[in-house]
Amino acid sequence: MQLRFVGCGDAFGSGGRCNTCFHVTGDGVNFLIDCGASSLPALKRQDIARDDIDLILITHFHGDHFGGLPFLLLDAQFSRRTRPLVIAGPEGIEARLAQVMEASFENSSKTKQRFDLDIVTLLPVTTARFGEVSVTPFPVVHGESGGPFLAYRIEAEGRIIAYTADTEWTETLVPLGHNADLLIAEAYTFDRPVKNHLSLKALEARLADIKPKRLILTHMSEDMLGRAVPFETASDGLTIEI
Repeated sequence: MQLRFVGCGDAFGSGGRCNTCFHVTGDGVNFLIDCGASSLPALKRQDIARDDIDLILITHFHGDHFGGLPFLLLDAQFSRRTRPLVIAGPEGIEARLAQVMEASFENSSKTKQRFDLDIVTLLPVTTARFGEVSVTPFPVVHGESGGPFLAYRIEAEGRIIAYTADTEWTETLVPLGHNADLLIAEAYTFDRPVKNHLSLKALEARLADIKPKRLILTHMSEDMLGRAVPFETASDGLTIEI
């Protein structure tokens, strides 16, 4: 199974990086984790076939994780996509998607797609299955607006991918990432506390409890990008085998 960091930047595009969007493929899976505002041009730049994507998992409703959906759906409509698509995310996703569609392209939320589109609500600590992909959401802490906020533990093809999404330290990150084959963790700052975000120092203090088999840091601010750290870090276009 393969994961590509289509975009791994923060909301401010620190380091010129695109908004969060990860692409996971395998023998029988093809899905995105988050779809930030810059995702469509990033997908096209990296020659990723959008029509092959079966599932998009959204962690929360901030634009750098969710705002690319209107452009992706419009592109699918005009490219005459026929393959069904599932978009799954926190409670309220159907209403939030309609709102962002209307804000981006008036009347677009009322347009009937040429393809079957299924919008699915994911509930905390309740596993959902999409074909060969099992997703267990964990609640995380990222403020009040733009939620609910979920992190995902994803099982597919015998591998486990855990993603913290945007959050300050919370104990749910331990079961989320425990013994995962890959933990993708926000490391917004090095050691400076920032409300609703995770620092590398806070994460590192509990890594012995999480015990991921592999850790890659993402969503890094300028504070992190200017430092040498003893862990793998994401970059736009980075592709790894899981």
